[in-house]
Amino acid sequence: MRYFKLTIAYDGTDFHGWQFQANRPTVQGEIVSVLRRLTQESVLLLGAGRTDAGVHALGQVASFRTQSALSAAEFQRALNALLPPAIRIVSAEEKGPDFNARWSAKGKVYRYRIYRGKVVPPMLWRYVLHYPFPLDEQAMQNAAARFVGVHDFTSFAASTGSEDDDKERNMEREIFSTELKRSEDSQELCFTVHGRSFLRYMVRKMVGTLLEVGRGRLAPDDIHKLYDLKDRSKSGPTVPPQGLFMVSVDHDESFRVDDGS
Repeated sequence: MRYFKLTIAYDGTDFHGWQFQANRPTVQGEIVSVLRRLTQESVLLLGAGRTDAGVHALGQVASFRTQSALSAAEFQRALNALLPPAIRIVSAEEKGPDFNARWSAKGKVYRYRIYRGKVVPPMLWRYVLHYPFPLDEQAMQNAAARFVGVHDFTSFAASTGSEDDDKERNMEREIFSTELKRSEDSQELCFTVHGRSFLRYMVRKMVGTLLEVGRGRLAPDDIHKLYDLKDRSKSGPTVPPQGLFMVSVDHDESFRVDDGS
């Protein structure tokens, strides 16, 4: 058996997220379909994380195992030839059995882009949230720093739809660093967050809360109050998906999970 790591970039606009869904186009579904054609095997593709519908990636990581004789370079070339142009295999590497894209992931970096100019260039509208109105960006930077550390992020995550399931979930997450800064051309405000793992909609709720701080509806000190409240209705709204990018994934390459094989 051979083991491969794929680093993947994609425009998520026309996909219903990463994870396979019956009768809907997904990034995982498209890649698996091509891998099965190439290997004539029922390939299982594991992603480092799930991105929601409309969310993009610069460095999603996935892994699969196969008995195919194709090299990593051949897999990359064949996948890029057969996949839709909105999905590209940035790199392909053969790994040992210790590598697992999901279970060995020890951190992820996400970035959310807010376009601050009056008119969004047509080549950018799929990839930014347009907000040309006044914002206190200094207060937003102050608030963004309050996300760093280990906190209960209940107020910044989507509900499962079940009260009982919500009560059972571990809502603590560790954020290593955050940065809120203007792009070089000063037209975009970018929020970058590096954390061990993330809850569903967590980054988009964090950005929505930062926008509320920028509008003056919340104060930077309210971030810590929101941790204690554990009430998602008190934080900012969930911003649209198109401004969000999975930038990269950190891996412990020596991690091994016993899959029973």
